[in-house]
Amino acid sequence: MSRWGLTIPLTGVPLTAHRELVEQLPDLGYTDAWTAETAGADAFTPLVLASQWAPQLRLGTAIVPVYTRGPGLLAMQAATVAELAPGRFVLGIGASSPVIVSNWNAASFDAPFARSRDTLRFLRTALAGEKVSEEYETFAVSKFRLERPVDPPPSIMLAALRPGMLRLASREADGAITNWLAASDVPQVRSVIGPDVELAARIFVCPTEDAEVARGLGRMLISSYLTVPVYAAFHEWLGRGEALAPMHEAWAAGDRQKANQVIPDSVVDELVIHGSVESCREQVRSYVDNGLTTPIIALLPAGGDPFEQVRGLAPR
Repeated sequence: MSRWGLTIPLTGVPLTAHRELVEQLPDLGYTDAWTAETAGADAFTPLVLASQWAPQLRLGTAIVPVYTRGPGLLAMQAATVAELAPGRFVLGIGASSPVIVSNWNAASFDAPFARSRDTLRFLRTALAGEKVSEEYETFAVSKFRLERPVDPPPSIMLAALRPGMLRLASREADGAITNWLAASDVPQVRSVIGPDVELAARIFVCPTEDAEVARGLGRMLISSYLTVPVYAAFHEWLGRGEALAPMHEAWAAGDRQKANQVIPDSVVDELVIHGSVESCREQVRSYVDNGLTTPIIALLPAGGDPFEQVRGLAPR
């Protein structure tokens, strides 16, 4: 049985106003609530609230950057949420991007694969309650031990796009979290991590039957995200290099408007679900049919009541 997740908080909805909806999620069929961390709410605070509003939900971060907190602080925050949601918290970590890490948080975006691997290994030991004194490749920790270890320790999942990171997630983490892929891409990702590893993905859903509105929003998101080098390489691996080449050329030339315009409709329709609520729900289900374990719906604002849209997107 697949899980069914929702990204919180919803765009434009105050954090405290989510209580009514979050309390309803388990009865609607949602199993998970996940957060993200860019420049809005941090990844942990919404989950603290959700842990008290809906104790049945599994809670996860997708993702927390490995650079923007020290290793010890990251372990402390994870242990705190795990204490509030015993056995129901998943710590999703990942490299993030140079914009978030360097431009916004004044940290060096160096050796992302090694930093992710080292942070994963540190967290495994620290969240088990052990004292950590270790010289990792990308950082060192001396005599750190959590004052409030949790039992059981939280699961740890790794943000992964291409084979190297996907194999690391399969080998050393409790699963992989991916992003910006089509339902038809899931088998390719699944073939790398194997059949028995949890695979989660944030899926962008724009519940409107006005295709041009949905595609306009989708194009802005795609040009913002898929021009980031790691996502560009991901889609090259998935086979969209040629389709996205005009976008990359326009973006590199500084023509943001043209970069949006030259993204093919077919690519937008693959990566951003739109249509009626019923159609959107079935398109999310197609990811599960193709091998995704945990779809995480990210609701895009397209007019209408977002709470009603979330209710309509619940699994049937």
